[in-house]
Amino acid sequence: MIAVWKHELKNYFHSLTAYIFGAFLLAFIGLGALRYNIQAAVSNFEFVLSYGCLIFVVIVPILTMRVIAEERRQKTDQLLYSLPITTVQVVLGKYLALLVVYAVPLCLISLYPLIFSQYGDVYLPTSYGSILAFLVLGAALIALGMFLSSLTDNQGFAAGIGIAVILFNYYSVSLSEYVSSTAFGSMVAICVLILALWGIIRYLTKNETLAYGVSFLLLAVTVVAYQMDAASFEGLLPKIMTQLSLFERFYVFVNGVFDMTAIVYYAAVIVFFLFLSVQSLEKRRYN
Repeated sequence: MIAVWKHELKNYFHSLTAYIFGAFLLAFIGLGALRYNIQAAVSNFEFVLSYGCLIFVVIVPILTMRVIAEERRQKTDQLLYSLPITTVQVVLGKYLALLVVYAVPLCLISLYPLIFSQYGDVYLPTSYGSILAFLVLGAALIALGMFLSSLTDNQGFAAGIGIAVILFNYYSVSLSEYVSSTAFGSMVAICVLILALWGIIRYLTKNETLAYGVSFLLLAVTVVAYQMDAASFEGLLPKIMTQLSLFERFYVFVNGVFDMTAIVYYAAVIVFFLFLSVQSLEKRRYN
């Protein structure tokens, strides 16, 4: 795992990827600090991070689009399979390298509250609690981007899908106000999500029996639950969209509340998508 980690870090810092990523992140946060903290004379640095969340839509796909897709395109992933290490170690090595690239500009950003505190009253616990949440939020999105990169050998396609998925998650709370809140509409939406889950299981495992079995079981449970208590499905779809939003949980930290459940949620998202990345690589190895 350490060898993979060092190799990935060398590739990132010997190319423009790490520098473009860091430049975009620092520039966007710098513009936010200029707008909120300097021009508006506001001492709340956490507002800058709230404003800076939008940059994840662009920089995370840029950072993660090649992590596995490029290996598949050049067929160098076959070399990884021949190494005396497990697929889990490969994925963790690549992921930890991505986290280092992400953490470097964030270390510079963490100096901003100390600088601003010299010229005004900055509540440092809230600022650094928000920076920690910003780090974990980015780590969760990087895990998502890594999984999307494992599904294709086309970097552009991986980046495009990543932008679409993260953008949808960013605006999911706003979009939830326009979706159907009726019981039937929520039930249909859950069925669509189950069909999407069927596609993911079928693609990752190539086991149609498992995919159909899990999907039919979930569909049956959903239909039975709807028949027994349709009222419980009212407003369920907007609630699901809100709960799945990674960004909405971050705003709790910006408001001065250190939400441990959000940290656990981010950790669960990281583990889930890293697990899917491992399964995607395992499927290609056995194929």
